[in-house]
Amino acid sequence: MDGTGGHFRSHVEEILDALAKDPGREALVHHDRRVSAGELRGLVHRMARALRSRGVRRGQTVTLLSGNLPETIAARYAAGLLGCAVNHLYAGLSADVHADILRDVETGTLIADPAHRERAADLARRVRLDRVLLLGAGTGTEADLVTLAAGESAEALHGEARPQDICTIRHTGGTTGHPKAICTTFGQWATIGPDWTEEAEVRLLVCTTLAHAAGLMADATLHHGGTVVLLDEFEAGAVLAAVERERISHMFLLPPLLYQLMDHPAIDRTDTSSLRALTYGGCASSPARLAAAVRRFGPVLHQFYGQNEAGGISMLLPEDHDPARPELLRTAGKAMEGVEVAIVGPGGRHLAPGEHGEICVRSPHVMEGYWKQPELTAEVLRDGWLHTGDIGFLDADGYITIVDRLKDMIVVVGGHVYTVELEDVLNSHPQVLQSAVLGVPDANLMERVHAAVVRTPGGDVGEAELRALVRERKGAMYEPASLSFVDELPLTDAGKPDKKLLRARARAAARPDAP
Repeated sequence: MDGTGGHFRSHVEEILDALAKDPGREALVHHDRRVSAGELRGLVHRMARALRSRGVRRGQTVTLLSGNLPETIAARYAAGLLGCAVNHLYAGLSADVHADILRDVETGTLIADPAHRERAADLARRVRLDRVLLLGAGTGTEADLVTLAAGESAEALHGEARPQDICTIRHTGGTTGHPKAICTTFGQWATIGPDWTEEAEVRLLVCTTLAHAAGLMADATLHHGGTVVLLDEFEAGAVLAAVERERISHMFLLPPLLYQLMDHPAIDRTDTSSLRALTYGGCASSPARLAAAVRRFGPVLHQFYGQNEAGGISMLLPEDHDPARPELLRTAGKAMEGVEVAIVGPGGRHLAPGEHGEICVRSPHVMEGYWKQPELTAEVLRDGWLHTGDIGFLDADGYITIVDRLKDMIVVVGGHVYTVELEDVLNSHPQVLQSAVLGVPDANLMERVHAAVVRTPGGDVGEAELRALVRERKGAMYEPASLSFVDELPLTDAGKPDKKLLRARARAAARPDAP
């Protein structure tokens, strides 16, 4: 019930209703495949029935290990239609981390695409699962969800989700090395996402993982009658070709991917005039590069600042992307509609414009909490405000500027690296006495993972061996971009590794001729 006596309709049902309005329109494009709205809607209902026939029920957790496929979107909606919590894994993490996440959220069903068949089989050996399903080409012990769905009815299925049910579970790191699961309800999800109701036809290009912001934008696109064009991964030349070929109007990129697009040799001979909204976010950006992007693409840039815990926080709109006003390009824009932002100092005091403190957020999109971690939830959700862990300030006009992070998190392409987790891996080597991991901005202000390592007396472990250890334990995403060996770690007055000094040293080593 929705509290008014009527049936609660989840965002999945709203999207399916939108698909039903014009079943012949093009909804998804993937390589040579063009999937109509009616075909996608039918596949969702068929998959939901197939999942239900295999014992999947409301309130259970369904985990996806799948790329940017039409079947990935259909499986996500099918699980949501049954009222399940959906947990979409980043593919770049190690098997150990994947297994920890599956156990943490008590996954009963793992759905993988054929590209991840071996990892799915490995996880099934490590973790007790009720069922493993493949999105095509299932054989032997692996059931093929696509084949199972083909034998089911495409008639509309009544949604089973309730507003208070967990809809999505996203993972972030923790100081103990154990992932934190961020929970959002179906009731909250109904209000999340950009409103493109008044826009002309939206053609969204998805070239980053559906497990992140691109998935949210895909939902909004399908809800408002648009088309989603799926690329398997980001490759600048392929993205430019798709923008021109498919007349793309919207897309999302991390800043370093935007820079790669601009630096590609095909940029000046590619027609990008169809672009109306190029959204970027996820890490710091260079005002100089943003100004160049405005000059190249026109007034279409939107900066998005948000967190998994907080949802969307602020936007820097196209009219604020003025190359003549670089001070605005250094900000994260103004708070989004329905979002309150406060800068909080010691003792919880709200600070005046210009004063630096922790950025705190209050909105309907703030997470319900961390999965089965009430103490940790209470640390960040206090007095109705979410404490983001970011340090910044508000100016007199309401623009937010982020200056630093309280949390030791490094944003990289494909996900997030948590420094304590990586330090734990490095320190586990018998010839490593101590380590400190930090993010070092490159020329484009994209953070790169750097590790400073102190060897044990007489130790001779090298960079290659430590890189291999990290890849094995945590996956390629955690592998340091640079690594230095030091006699000792400099300490702050409080006795903690002085990462500010280490960062300055690493930057100087990377650019020895810099002033």
